[in-house]
Amino acid sequence: MAAINYLLGFIFDALLMVLIIRVWLQLVKADFYNPLSQFVVKVTNPLVIPFRRIIPGFGGIDLATLLIAYIIAVLKFVIIPLLNGGPIDIITASFLGLLYVIKQTGFLLFVLMLVMALMSWVVQGYNPTQMMLHQLTEPVLRPIRNIIPNIGGLDLSILAAFLLLNVINILLSGWIPYWAML
Repeated sequence: MAAINYLLGFIFDALLMVLIIRVWLQLVKADFYNPLSQFVVKVTNPLVIPFRRIIPGFGGIDLATLLIAYIIAVLKFVIIPLLNGGPIDIITASFLGLLYVIKQTGFLLFVLMLVMALMSWVVQGYNPTQMMLHQLTEPVLRPIRNIIPNIGGLDLSILAAFLLLNVINILLSGWIPYWAML
């Protein structure tokens, strides 16, 4: 049963991450023709297109994709406990789903910045994936760069962002009872 729980958790998490990236790409107005953007759009279109016919976007925010991401997160907290013989608690699953979308967005930001930092050491010249990561993380890193300038040619904004994300995670773990278990 543990293997099934693991596989289902992985499927829910992967789908949620791709949906979050889709919303994020639209928010930062990233290059639609980038191969990474094309992958995200093609993978999520079967889920998003039917909902888009019903739920329009609002102010540049793709509400249909956000709703699908939230539904996927809630389903994770309904289906996995149900398969393990637990009760169905829609209210708790709805709350946990919302928290999970928020936490996964922060985790995704952390991972994207880590990959971007590692790629900056290895990749030389233009790389479409590196360009996409830069477009996704720049709105978060730019305000930090305004406060902490490059020191000796080193950009410490990613390090400061890692520190800030971990502090936020620790604070939320203390304030929200379920945060640490997500």
